[in-house]
Amino acid sequence: MKKTFFPFLLICLSSATFAQEASKTTTVGELKAISGAGNASAVVMDAQKAEGTLVLKEDVHDFGKIPQGKPVTYIFEVTNVGKEPVTIANVQASCGCTTPEWDRDKPITAGGTTKITVGYNAAAEGPFSKLVTVTYGENLSKQITIKGEVWKTPASSAPVNSGLNDLKN
Repeated sequence: MKKTFFPFLLICLSSATFAQEASKTTTVGELKAISGAGNASAVVMDAQKAEGTLVLKEDVHDFGKIPQGKPVTYIFEVTNVGKEPVTIANVQASCGCTTPEWDRDKPITAGGTTKITVGYNAAAEGPFSKLVTVTYGENLSKQITIKGEVWKTPASSAPVNSGLNDLKN
């Protein structure tokens, strides 16, 4: 029994280890760090093959703690590292509280950049993490994440002073 169980367990663990490999978005900063003083064009070509032609300068933004009832925005920079112009077909938020804006129907030239502005309506109290999916080219996509924590704003600008009536007497 032990002779068949342990090889089977080893095969299962090996399969699970290779299945755990996660996809990762390559950012412009990572391309610069990888290329260093070496061959930057080879790194860019590898990025194109692996992930299409658009590269995000950053794909996650943490707003930190923000007050309830005050919407916030952040601008993500997108670079076309391909040789052909690319058009962003759609930018879709995961919920109605997140609003993306971008230049619709305007192609991003080869080597050019554009901006995607993502707004968040901080109406609900508590932590949040929202996904925004950028669709471009021939059914290629990237994901942007915004996160933070909304803290409840006080009902009045200052707390009520209960000892104020004692001073009037």
